[in-house]
Amino acid sequence: MLDTKKVSRFAAPPPPPPPLAGGMSFQDDDPLDPPPPATAAVGGVAPNGGLVLKAQPEFPALGRGASWDKFAVLVDATAPSDVARAPLDLVTVLDISGSMKGQKLQLVKRAMCFVIDQLGPADRLSVVVFSNAARRVTRLARMSAAGKAAAKQAVELLVPEGGTNIGYGLRVGADVLFARRQKNAVAAMILLSDGHDTVLAPRCGNKNYASLVPPAFASTATRPGPIHTFGFGVNHDPALMHAVAAATGGTFSFVKDEAAVQDAFARCVGGLLSVAVQEARIAVSCLHRGVRVQEVKSGAYGSSVAADGCSASIDAGELYDGERRRFLVLVYVPRARAAESSTRLVKVTCAYRDAATGQAASAAAPAAVIQRPAELEYMPAPAIEVERERVRLAAADGIAAARAAADGGQHAGAARILDARLKEVERSAPGAAGDDPTCEAIKEELRDLSARVGDRHEYQQTGRACLLAGMSAHAQQRAAGVEINSSPATAGKTPAARAYLTPKMEEMVELSWESSRKRRGSSSQQASRQDAIKQIKQDLSDDF
Repeated sequence: MLDTKKVSRFAAPPPPPPPLAGGMSFQDDDPLDPPPPATAAVGGVAPNGGLVLKAQPEFPALGRGASWDKFAVLVDATAPSDVARAPLDLVTVLDISGSMKGQKLQLVKRAMCFVIDQLGPADRLSVVVFSNAARRVTRLARMSAAGKAAAKQAVELLVPEGGTNIGYGLRVGADVLFARRQKNAVAAMILLSDGHDTVLAPRCGNKNYASLVPPAFASTATRPGPIHTFGFGVNHDPALMHAVAAATGGTFSFVKDEAAVQDAFARCVGGLLSVAVQEARIAVSCLHRGVRVQEVKSGAYGSSVAADGCSASIDAGELYDGERRRFLVLVYVPRARAAESSTRLVKVTCAYRDAATGQAASAAAPAAVIQRPAELEYMPAPAIEVERERVRLAAADGIAAARAAADGGQHAGAARILDARLKEVERSAPGAAGDDPTCEAIKEELRDLSARVGDRHEYQQTGRACLLAGMSAHAQQRAAGVEINSSPATAGKTPAARAYLTPKMEEMVELSWESSRKRRGSSSQQASRQDAIKQIKQDLSDDF
């Protein structure tokens, strides 16, 4: 399983890497089992349970004589839970530059062995490493017992060397995925680095991060899967890692405490091993002739509004087991006619593919309807679900604004932005209650970020990476975040991660912690035995 196509070491800047050959470079991935017989979906719903779709108006009623600009309708999509999973093709692209020597590389090796242990015989793994150059260490091989043993052996043999050519590593990783003769339903790449790209700036004259992303990964139409990035320690380039993740539909995580890298990998792999829904596309259609879609708040997910405003669409992509996506659709609501007691706003549907079966399926939400009384004595309170989403979006905007201010040297101004957003959350209906998990996580996140941006040194050490990790989590509505320490109480559960953590991701983080606990216990017992042997030898020498 060890790769024989190795690239020699370079003392000088490496030559240009070979171009992606669209599958011509490797073509040696392990074959897959024949797919099981397809099970027909009943009524457009996958046989293992379907996606649940809801459409919640901002207010339940609006006076008949009133119109409303940018009236919010919350679209809420939830993937089915505890369903069969699809097998995974995973490529890990690991930094083995000279700065990774010692404990750093040992921690990454340990984390990789944990990941290998969690993969099943239908999953396939390829390990790519980079320093001055990049090479594929193992081909894309199935994780049978023999496959796992070979992968672990290859990982344990890694040694640190040279500089940090992240772009080359990504290109080799991309070539592995594009060269597949057969493809598992789910594919992804994991990128880990502890430093700055040592080739990018000399080659480009500036930090053109877009040039690092393999071109086919930048488009959802050609992308085989996301690239999830991990900034390892405080000396990595968070702007680079965030840019790569954002351009490819992945998440960026900041592993400040290097000992927590296994927990960070566990959270990510827990999601990848539980993909339930793929190619989800949400369609919004106006039901009343005067209702028009004005805007869609969809974060990192592509959306479009028809020129006449009568419809809109959102590309929601992949959803993990039990994962939720929330989008705000802002519509214009016209005055109602005298005889109109209610207004049907929009119809929301979702077409998607069941990841495990490959079957096409669909879901529909009940029409979003508001009552139109002749007069309203008082305006009803907004729906708590809609208000919560408004709070989340405002906080995410504040984090992005604070990052821009701090990058411009306005550290006090960045802290004021975050403090102002915190007060807005505290004044909101769900935030004031004090028992809303989402709002409490956002409060904690804003407080932490505010403390990290006010001081220039702290911002450069941790603040920038923390802000970018939060931006990534909120844009993707997916657990990413910051690994501050590896205690069981916080492992994988920092605010940016906790708000989006799925049950399967949480289970994997708990497995990681249990694995680490057992390893520490075993090491302690071994140390105790060695101490006892030393003491016995000392006693014997004293007797003589």
